[in-house]
Amino acid sequence: MKKLENKVAVVTGAFKGIGAGIAKSLAAAGASVVVNYSSSKAGADKVVDEIVAAGGKAIAVQASVISTADVTRLFEETTKAFGPTDILVNNVGIYEFGPIDQITEEHFHKQFDTNVLGLLLTIKAAVANFNTNGGSIINIGSVVSAITPVGSAVYSATKGAVDAITHVLAKELGPKNIRVNSINPGMVETEGMHTAGFIGSDFHHEAVKTTPLGRIGQPEDIALIAVFLASEDSRWLTNETLLAGGGVR
Repeated sequence: MKKLENKVAVVTGAFKGIGAGIAKSLAAAGASVVVNYSSSKAGADKVVDEIVAAGGKAIAVQASVISTADVTRLFEETTKAFGPTDILVNNVGIYEFGPIDQITEEHFHKQFDTNVLGLLLTIKAAVANFNTNGGSIINIGSVVSAITPVGSAVYSATKGAVDAITHVLAKELGPKNIRVNSINPGMVETEGMHTAGFIGSDFHHEAVKTTPLGRIGQPEDIALIAVFLASEDSRWLTNETLLAGGGVR
């Protein structure tokens, strides 16, 4: 029996990158997966097609995590398709770097709305729709909350908030047998990193040089940790922030 057999997982922002990798790995471990997306239907459908082609179960559901109505509908569609939720992966997030003299209200709210408010709204809805036996919430933070690189004041602040939320809600939801943990990746090679010009840049080369394992991460590196945190293998783990950056800290 696969370790996530008969489990239902919702992965936000799962149409590409780390989210897609997590969705496919959860499905490979036996979970029925809801691939959430905001605007990229083609990307989400591609992930679903890959999961189904490999023998898994998945559907794509459009929803913006910063809309209460959308998030409510996300879990209604999940319940309709597969039943109560067992696993939530809060993967969706955005990043913009810039020095202090370039910080604007728009720059601040854009990142905090998605990375912090969206995470809270999604957890709130998930808890109301979780299986009565409990479940696992996995927040995707970032190693930036520990290493605080120059130019990342707002982004690092959002991920510091994710760390704090993880710790608070692990205590708050523990009595309901809902575990809350964070995975904080270092630099990971994704479509977004290529589009932003990070891959092959001086930033990329410096990241490799300062990573004890001598490379940047791949989506599968993070996905394998997510499967562990979603499964009974980690049943005694909650309130943890796992740095997943090849030794960067």
